[in-house]
Amino acid sequence: MPFPTLPAPIAQALEAQGYAEPTPVQAAVVAPEAEGRDLLVSAQTGSGKTVAFGIAMADRMLAEGKGHFLPAPLALVIAPTRELALQVSRELAWLYGKTGMRIATCVGGMDPSRERRTLQQGAQIVVGTPGRLRDHLERGALDLSALAHVVLDEADEMLDMGFREDLEEILDASPAERRTLLFSATMPKPIEALAKRYQRDALRISTVSDTRGHGDISYEAVAVAPADIEGAVINLLRFHEAETAILFCATRDSVRRLHSSLVERGFAAVALSGEHSQSERNNALQALRDGRARICVATDVAARGIDVPSLSLVIHVELPRDAEVLQHRSGRTGRAGRKGIAALIVPYPRRRRVEGLLRVARVNVQWIEVPTAEVIRERDRARLLEALQAPVEATDGERETAEQLVATMDPMAMALALVQAQKKGIPEPEELISQSPADARTQSGHREGFEDTVWFHMDIGRRQNADPRWLLPLICRRGHITRNEIGAIRIAATETFFQIPRAIADRFAEALRRTGQAGAEDETGITIQASTESPREMARERRPARGGYEGRHGNGPRGNDGEQRPPHRGKPGFKPKPKGRTERRPS
Repeated sequence: MPFPTLPAPIAQALEAQGYAEPTPVQAAVVAPEAEGRDLLVSAQTGSGKTVAFGIAMADRMLAEGKGHFLPAPLALVIAPTRELALQVSRELAWLYGKTGMRIATCVGGMDPSRERRTLQQGAQIVVGTPGRLRDHLERGALDLSALAHVVLDEADEMLDMGFREDLEEILDASPAERRTLLFSATMPKPIEALAKRYQRDALRISTVSDTRGHGDISYEAVAVAPADIEGAVINLLRFHEAETAILFCATRDSVRRLHSSLVERGFAAVALSGEHSQSERNNALQALRDGRARICVATDVAARGIDVPSLSLVIHVELPRDAEVLQHRSGRTGRAGRKGIAALIVPYPRRRRVEGLLRVARVNVQWIEVPTAEVIRERDRARLLEALQAPVEATDGERETAEQLVATMDPMAMALALVQAQKKGIPEPEELISQSPADARTQSGHREGFEDTVWFHMDIGRRQNADPRWLLPLICRRGHITRNEIGAIRIAATETFFQIPRAIADRFAEALRRTGQAGAEDETGITIQASTESPREMARERRPARGGYEGRHGNGPRGNDGEQRPPHRGKPGFKPKPKGRTERRPS
């Protein structure tokens, strides 16, 4: 259906942007029953919410504020993050561009003095984050006395981020007769309490489907061994070859590690987390928009407000904490009628929990195998043939060059050169350790090809937080081998042992020497060298003589991997309590 009757400048702006008909949420907010009322709206990410509240405010905004200098704004839009506030400001700028209205943006990370000057010069619409708006309010730079509209965008996320006090102070300072529009992807009890306190006779609008999390998103899930998570990320990226993808991690450290690993492998990737400055964030987003980067590794909060039209793939590298976070993350793709894929990487031990999460989120998921290196290479060949067989528009100069090549080169040599040129810069897929739970081995177990092995020793262990998830990629990088060439791994308190097939041990040791740097603070400073003895033999040698440690059966303590441990240095040996009554010491 076409848009209902709107003020001429707004209708012209929508037509210029290619809007032929409203989305469900846009149609609902301008319906006759919604006119002039407070609105409590539940709508999915990417459903056109910004345009929805923009057109909902239009009649009154144009009647009271068009072409006039106003010392106080008529509309205030509050968003949880800088990126989302800036995105909202850009959307309202084109929507109200023909009305002559001024829009001021107030967000953290920007120059507050410049924002205050903009507010003093007069702005009909103010968009900002809760903390910065509260700061301007307390300093007297933001006058809310004339507000006709207050919009809370993604209110659930603002409460989750701890902005309740900021929101309450801002709303308490605004006129009681204002119109309050509250938009939230979910409606938990804190949101309902906020609406009850600050809204009057609000109309409840919901455009969220009860059957699926999002109609334009296909959900995929892959179950992997914990040590294969990073390899699964790489293979999913290579399999789908999305124009733009977002990878979600839970912490800043995870973002930093994964981003570094992807860049090292040749992916054009940027990172977004709380440790990045506003300038760095702006540069990262611009790199995604103009195609210089195709992958963004981000935390949940940092990815708020990202709106990249070419985004078609979301990978949940670390699992979301609940169904709402799953939908928020996945909603970065599948926008405005476009198709998107949301892939979850699920460690084997957590599959049952994820299945419960998906039931709560009401999404249909397809469990698939992680694409293998051979499957990816076959898909690469198909993509290459499709690209080369597509019609080509060429200039006269290009045709002349092509004719010279045909006349001087062997067809096979020319085809090979073309194939190699097309493949240049494309990262290699990963050879995963295992494809099923039964094959997932990181601590022990016999594998074909490991009948004759050499033990290697590393000078880090559990006390340095060593675990297979980052040990395996480290060994591969340092030794220039694949994960399939690493056998059993034994992690002790301060050291780690692992097996390498004897056939490649010399080559592996030579690579270690080239990539090592004694005393370095990064991974190149970790000492890795061949061990003349197995972990069990070394444990026996380090076991104290009889009498130095009197444990059960005369043996030392055992670690989680079953290997025997020597007692801690400097601690007295354990002595069993004497049989019979034990005297209690006076307290």
